Amino acid sequence: QVQLAESGGGLVQTGDSLRVSCTASGVNFYSYTMGWFRQSPGNEREFVATILRAGGRPTYADAVKGRFTISRDNTKKTVYLQMNNLKPEDTALYYCAGGSGVIMSTMRASGAYASWGQGTQVTVSS
Repeated sequence: QVQLAESGGGLVQTGDSLRVSCTASGVNFYSYTMGWFRQSPGNEREFVATILRAGGRPTYADAVKGRFTISRDNTKKTVYLQMNNLKPEDTALYYCAGGSGVIMSTMRASGAYASWGQGTQVTVSS
């Protein structure tokens, strides 16, 4: 399994932008489909975005489509989530995850991912 570590979270205001990163250690980062999930207090972990091994077919949850962009740099073993026009409802602990699947519909489920980071907190004030 790949080991994952998120960074870049923080406190921002409504309408601001923020980029969170997830860096992998171990082998074969390029072989993983990478995803971002988030969880706020009292709620289940929810899908945010996912991207295939070579950076293709980025897929987003409806709640973030048009505002968030997922990307990856396999040479740096890093996946990014650029978040624009942030809203208070985006406040959550953001997790990155790695999985071996390639069917994007199935990669919306947290159970499709075997490796998880510890999360980075994003707080959006109104």
